[in-house]
Amino acid sequence: MLKITRIIRSAFVMIALVLALTTSSLSCRQKSSRTPFLNRIAETSVRVADSVTWLYDAKYYTIAYPNGDVPDGGACTDVVIRVLRMNGIDLQQEVHEDMLENFDAYPEMWGLSKPDPNIDHRRVPNLMTYFKRKGYEVTDGEFKPGDMVCWNINGGINHIGIYLKDETVFHNMGPDSRVEEGFLHRYPIIGHYRISTP
Repeated sequence: MLKITRIIRSAFVMIALVLALTTSSLSCRQKSSRTPFLNRIAETSVRVADSVTWLYDAKYYTIAYPNGDVPDGGACTDVVIRVLRMNGIDLQQEVHEDMLENFDAYPEMWGLSKPDPNIDHRRVPNLMTYFKRKGYEVTDGEFKPGDMVCWNINGGINHIGIYLKDETVFHNMGPDSRVEEGFLHRYPIIGHYRISTP
């Protein structure tokens, strides 16, 4: 009986070890596959900042769907939308489809009774909700190039940008879009997200 018990115990130990190694291997693969994508987001941000200047414009526009864009300028969210779209993620479509199925999960701040694909993805609280629902939230305080960061500006304005390195972010809070050094901790951070490969 004692011998059988030892065999069973050994079998359980072996199963646990195999599961641990498998989980560890999957975790390493997921992290390594995520890093190149984050680097692409950061590299795209720098490339765009060097070649395009978007004047700040937060007005409501009727735009195409999907892959719709406002003319010329844009708000802080439009910087994020365009950079991610260049890397295979259309936030307009992603947010709209999630809101169609889960409208009550999103903030009730604009008096809407249904999703609006012209503007929903251009609102920071909606992006924060979508990123959190997708499991992109980062809570360990470590920032990596390509991360999305949200701030509270002057006690009431929500803002979003893309972290590049060394406190530097790519964003648009007026008068135009730019890479700005020393911005990361200038205002209280209210959201930090790391997007997975599409």
